Amino acid sequence: MVNRILVIDDEVDFLDTIQRGLKISGFKNVYLESDSKKAASLIRQEEPFDLVLIDLAMPGLGGIELLEIIKQTSPNTECIMVTAMDEAKSAVECLKKGAYDYLVKPIMKEDLIMVIDRALERRRLLNILDLGKQKVLPKLLHKEAFEPIVTGSQTVFRILKEAELHAESDIPILITGESGTGKELLARAIHKASFRSKYHFTPVNMASLTSSLFEAEFFGHTKGAFTGAEKDRIGYLEHTNRGSMFLDEIGRLPLELQGKLLRVLQEGEYIKLGTNQAIFVDVRFISATNVDLDQMMAKGGFRKDLYYRLKGAWLHLPALKERKEDIPLLINSFLEALKHRHGDIEIDEYALAALMDYDYPGNIRELKSIVQSAANLAHDNVITKNTLPDGLKKRTPKVKVAARIESNAIIPLAQVEKEHILNAYQKIKNKTQTANLLGIGLNTLRRKLKTYKAE
Repeated sequence: MVNRILVIDDEVDFLDTIQRGLKISGFKNVYLESDSKKAASLIRQEEPFDLVLIDLAMPGLGGIELLEIIKQTSPNTECIMVTAMDEAKSAVECLKKGAYDYLVKPIMKEDLIMVIDRALERRRLLNILDLGKQKVLPKLLHKEAFEPIVTGSQTVFRILKEAELHAESDIPILITGESGTGKELLARAIHKASFRSKYHFTPVNMASLTSSLFEAEFFGHTKGAFTGAEKDRIGYLEHTNRGSMFLDEIGRLPLELQGKLLRVLQEGEYIKLGTNQAIFVDVRFISATNVDLDQMMAKGGFRKDLYYRLKGAWLHLPALKERKEDIPLLINSFLEALKHRHGDIEIDEYALAALMDYDYPGNIRELKSIVQSAANLAHDNVITKNTLPDGLKKRTPKVKVAARIESNAIIPLAQVEKEHILNAYQKIKNKTQTANLLGIGLNTLRRKLKTYKAE
């Protein structure tokens, strides 16, 4: 797990024992410190820790003093106090000063892990609540996981950060949004940012599963379980064990199959066809839908108990018409991907204006198809209005592109990118935040601004 944990105790043997227990339980970033004064310096200088275990009685700085330093330096860091003496007065004082919990030595590993998990879950939820209050956009810790998602939208960026925070836990996630908004792309990013990333990510189209196929596909079967079953078959659940399963179009799952899926979510077990033995499975479920599940529940088309199991966390992706600032960035990424086939492709002012003005009922998927088709038709590798679909050719755009140049001239995509970057930087006046918004590295932004002589 990626959480940064600091353990402070003057007993070296205790530190070693705690480190072994945490690493066995999957916590990799564990730091140890036996000197309380050095620990205070580390807390002030290092990037914030997610959780700190603090011995109450130590030479030099005491545990309560360290607790106060941590809460002043990093209020969101969760602190768990550890002591050899069970004193109610000390426990109450620690809790008043912001400690999450108070443990008495000797500590059972199971008890420690349970308290740490609860504390980290609390920190994660508080971080999610803080997202909407922060004026400066938060940083993504797993940039590589979210790199395929192209956006300059503040709204979408905050959704990505919330998704990253949810990735640290095991709760089921429900992703909603119109068709083509990138729900599977987000689900894959969540999987890559989680501790399950080295195991399978299995996407399943729930609309394609019939009653006769569901159990065989999901649970698998043994040889001879039914006519034609000549060998054992591994189902989706067994294949995905310890990984993540993406249940796409969950709203299309027939009502009679919803109860079978619910049992897996509730009990973490299933029975393979041809046997009567329960098999336990460890799978993280991420679901997606473009239909209104609340309306379906009201009409009896979707089980309430399944809905609340799936919606451990909820992420809603906005339609492309609500994030039009992303259209030039998306066009740029699509054309970049087509370079191996078409070489460098430019887009003229009028084609870009038409694309900016359109509402895209098919969202990003539709924009990608339009750009790919236009690139195939582009004469001299220039996308013009005439290369766009008929519905877009006839439109008179209500919006104007940022750069107005002489009639019949063509704007290279690099020029569109330049103006988009400069507009964003002039509006925000902060390089780090601008880079985050545009989805590019800070060094890349600095280099481009230097090229544009805008620093």
